[in-house]
Amino acid sequence: MSENAASKGGSENESGSGSDAVPPEALPDEIVDAVPTWENEYFDRVSDRLMYNYDLEKDHRVGGERFDLYGELRMEIQKQFVHPALNYANHNTEEYLFGKRVPSLRVSDVQRFVELGHTLADEWIIADEEHFGTDFTFILVTESITDDVRSLVSGFHDRNLLKFGYYGHYEINLIVVDPESETAVGSMNADAIEACTLWEHIAPQKQGIFSRIAHRFWK
Repeated sequence: MSENAASKGGSENESGSGSDAVPPEALPDEIVDAVPTWENEYFDRVSDRLMYNYDLEKDHRVGGERFDLYGELRMEIQKQFVHPALNYANHNTEEYLFGKRVPSLRVSDVQRFVELGHTLADEWIIADEEHFGTDFTFILVTESITDDVRSLVSGFHDRNLLKFGYYGHYEINLIVVDPESETAVGSMNADAIEACTLWEHIAPQKQGIFSRIAHRFWK
């Protein structure tokens, strides 16, 4: 019996959200060519870290909002018996990233994006036995982070079970970044914050993102 995690988004590498150890020029042309170029330098550099695991778009519109950066990660986790054709307990995991630059940010603004996450969960998730988890991660880039916004985001945790967990769960994650002052705050499970803090080096990890998710599910 074996376990397999098949990506339907970007390609897994062993440094999570990208690493200087695998420069973009070392990737296949079809991956690099599919990544847009952002006029905004911050998002363009963040995309260099996200491109390893996410399908990326720019100027994405949803729910009445325009997002500078949008990303998708889709993965199917399987258990296999002897041969890949003999698989069972298939489960789907997805993550959607929404990056937006805002001049200023209030608590009410953050709460608006949280509500959008719940709306998208209702509209996008196919709740069935094969659904394991869906994450909606909002990356808000601003000129300063107020104390009340920092307090809200740092203590934020919003995971929702679908049919008491029988149909998996969905989770809303928040990241707020002030690139100018090199400060950022993320909610409990906002793993993408590592890609957003450009002033920090991404430390190599023993497990890539897919193997970490698979391990969390099958342990």
